Amino acid sequence: MYLYETHLHTFPVSACATNTPEEMVRYYKRKEYAGVIITDHFFNGNSGCPQNLSWEGKVKFFTEAYERAKKEGEKHDFDVFFGLEYSYNGTEFLVYGLNEEFLLKNPRFDKLQMKDFSAAVRGAGGYLAQAHPYRTAWWISNPEPAHHSLIDGIEVHNSTMSDKTNRLALKYAEKHNLAKQSGSDAHNTSAHRPSGIALQNRAEDIFDIINALKKDRVVLLN
Repeated sequence: MYLYETHLHTFPVSACATNTPEEMVRYYKRKEYAGVIITDHFFNGNSGCPQNLSWEGKVKFFTEAYERAKKEGEKHDFDVFFGLEYSYNGTEFLVYGLNEEFLLKNPRFDKLQMKDFSAAVRGAGGYLAQAHPYRTAWWISNPEPAHHSLIDGIEVHNSTMSDKTNRLALKYAEKHNLAKQSGSDAHNTSAHRPSGIALQNRAEDIFDIINALKKDRVVLLN
């Protein structure tokens, strides 16, 4: 089996992260993972991006973490895929399948309302999953999951959430036939339980992971 982390933050792109892309890659390699998806906070979330940059400058700042992680992964026969975590009224969504080119061509991507955001991601061939549903915090206006028609999948296990919260997410996923996934929500190399998914075959690209999630051909790690 090939292990993949699906929810991972790095410093300095995610303001709340404390380890660099290179450090995170080496950490997961030591844990015998095959790869990771870099899902740093986008500009509408807890981003470390300087706000005085142009849109192109912001995108370059954001994607640099992925590029650095990918370069480090190549040294260790380790897969690194691009993703992001999008914030909407405090709730957050994992996005896979987009790239730098898409972001450069969509300079208001961080300002979209939920329906438009979902349509933009899916219209570009991407995959959209709600991260840690039912999480409560002062900055979250509505802890309930997004309407099932707007998302492809949902985290049914997030290492930072309680067992009760994760069970609620699993119930929602099963009720609406959503793809189920697991992730660590890692921000450093020590203060979390490594989680993610396991695949029967090694992923050649991010779409191998997307297809495995949609077809329920993953083992959830928790």
